[in-house]
Amino acid sequence: MKQIFSGVYKKGNNLYTKGKNLEEWNPYKSKPAAAILNGLQNFLVKKGQKILYLGAAHGTTISHFSNIVGEKGIIYGVEVSDKIILKLIDKVRKKKNIVPILEDARFPENYGWIGKVDLVYEDIAQRDQVQILKRNKVFLKEKGIILIALKAKAIDSVREVKEIYREVIEELSKDFEIIETIDLEPYEHDHLFIVGRMK
Repeated sequence: MKQIFSGVYKKGNNLYTKGKNLEEWNPYKSKPAAAILNGLQNFLVKKGQKILYLGAAHGTTISHFSNIVGEKGIIYGVEVSDKIILKLIDKVRKKKNIVPILEDARFPENYGWIGKVDLVYEDIAQRDQVQILKRNKVFLKEKGIILIALKAKAIDSVREVKEIYREVIEELSKDFEIIETIDLEPYEHDHLFIVGRMK
């Protein structure tokens, strides 16, 4: 088994993160894992980081991020659905470094108490996904990192996927230096993983 990023291990074509135990990181259930297996060079989640996670959902990916940032890191997981956040709370109950937040990520002022973070991760399949991310950039430290799992068909179900990717990258480039983009096929259809840094 080989460590390929901070806290991320690979054996054959399988990925793992290590909390109290080694946990398999399934690329069909977690978009960062899909990006890494597709050759991502800049996976910038690291030990000790403070992370704002938009779209925490059922807790699969955030749980792996928790393993990576470790005890000295912290992750604020924003989820809009009260039903889903109950499942999230149940899944991450033993993870002391995850703070679930029941809020709409369109209104970052409602969780402004979190302060500045090193990294914002967004996985929100909504038409206004880019705008939501830009509203949350207020939390980023200088040269802070963004990771986005972009679902093209959520933005526009009719237009060409690559055209949507181009437009989104152009829009994000106004505020962020785009470091890397990775298509998530075959694990996720019509998804692009984007890594950027505040200008």
